[in-house]
Amino acid sequence: MKLGIIDLGSNSARLVIVNLFSEGYFVVEDELKESVRLGQDMDRDGFLKPQRIAETIKTLKTFKRLCDASGVREIIAVATAAVRRAKNQRSFLDEIQATCGIRVEVLSAEAEATLVYRGVINSMDIPKGIILEIGGGSTKIVYYNRRCILHYETLAFGAVTLTDLFNDESMTPREQTAKIEEFFTEQFKKIEWLSEVEPDTQMVGVGGSFRNLYKINKVVRKYPLDIVHNYSFAVEDFNSVYEMVRELDVEKRKRIRGLSPSRADIMPAALAIIKSFTDYLHIDSFVTGGCGLREGLMVNYAVPMTVDRPLSDVLSYSLNTLIKYYGCDEKHVEHVVHLAIQLFKQLRVLHKFPRPFLKVLKIAACMHDCGNRVRHFNEPRHSRYIILNSAIYGATHREIVLAAFVAGCHRKEDVLPADWAKYKDVVTEEDLDVVKKLGVLLRIAEALDRSGGGAVTGVNCDVLGDSVIMKTELAGDAALEISQAEAAGTEFKRAFKKNLEIL
Repeated sequence: MKLGIIDLGSNSARLVIVNLFSEGYFVVEDELKESVRLGQDMDRDGFLKPQRIAETIKTLKTFKRLCDASGVREIIAVATAAVRRAKNQRSFLDEIQATCGIRVEVLSAEAEATLVYRGVINSMDIPKGIILEIGGGSTKIVYYNRRCILHYETLAFGAVTLTDLFNDESMTPREQTAKIEEFFTEQFKKIEWLSEVEPDTQMVGVGGSFRNLYKINKVVRKYPLDIVHNYSFAVEDFNSVYEMVRELDVEKRKRIRGLSPSRADIMPAALAIIKSFTDYLHIDSFVTGGCGLREGLMVNYAVPMTVDRPLSDVLSYSLNTLIKYYGCDEKHVEHVVHLAIQLFKQLRVLHKFPRPFLKVLKIAACMHDCGNRVRHFNEPRHSRYIILNSAIYGATHREIVLAAFVAGCHRKEDVLPADWAKYKDVVTEEDLDVVKKLGVLLRIAEALDRSGGGAVTGVNCDVLGDSVIMKTELAGDAALEISQAEAAGTEFKRAFKKNLEIL
């Protein structure tokens, strides 16, 4: 089944087409965005302007045609700050219904903040955080801990409205952003609970401005991953981007690589909000969230239980989604993961890796076969590519890169120096040892289920002198499995400096 989600914001209108391909699981299949600036010039009288309404209606008709052509069976359309405050809200919604056949629900400030939170908490492994979501007509702040919302606040100012409010041709862009910083700092002072935010709370930035901020910094740093979600941003780096952007006029900003030209005029205001927020709370780093309101709607629809409580294991849900989507043999994957975990735990005396590396091995073991959907030949390299370019939630960028290379060498040691060097800003030279050792463990685990029948149910490893004795627990003929596992003996000795004997 295909679902269309329309988010009618103050700055842009977005359509996301979601494929619910299995019960409780979904992937985004298509999306479309138009900058409609619905909230522009509203501050003067509180009315949505005719030109903006016409642009929005035109965009929604386009969205509806794409939904019809894509076989979308249901459309969920929501509107946020601009429509929520508009004095002509009712006539606007009636016109959309009459001309586009789309019923739009206007979200309350509380409902909007809650959906943004659900988008974050069901896609990130951050148990305690403060979310800053910058929209065109409002700014949301959500403080949560132990997967429960503690406080939220919606400020009636966003990147579009602030740009309009402080648009003074007698001031330079730097002076305008300084005024916005000062203005927003005063707004934060009115929020009493902000003083309760604990120092170890992780800040999560959500919204188009944060996505553009990541793209700009990606170019500046030559960052190798094209993954906005969970990108770690040092405030020092943010300040450098902010200083660059606020010095330029609009036309020069449009030429900044990574910055959408349609956002060039409002970007300084958005960055000024971030600057005042990080200064006010003494934040030295934040992560960008690629999931927000729309993803909150998606997960609530696909997994209704998340309306009451978040996903208990974000990573496992994300991996299960990809396993099903790529059509992997689920029983085989489950068995390989089980054997790989056993090997990791029983050989800890050799590899000495702390528990967090078990997550890397789990990701690699779950996704090791997905490259087969591209081509059987060179499957490990295809698997590596897919891991690096899939939406894996609940893992850091470093964990994703490590898992990709582990999966990429699970048939034989195959980490080319040129490939590894591309990710020098994410991983270290010491991490290469991790990849090679975990790669051998994954190779053995996969070999022990080579026929996919679960013939080897478990292993018991003993380290004796210069050898590792691996005793297999069997539920049938495992001659193929054992011979395939023994073929990894050379790589095992190279990685662990021990001979491998399998019984």
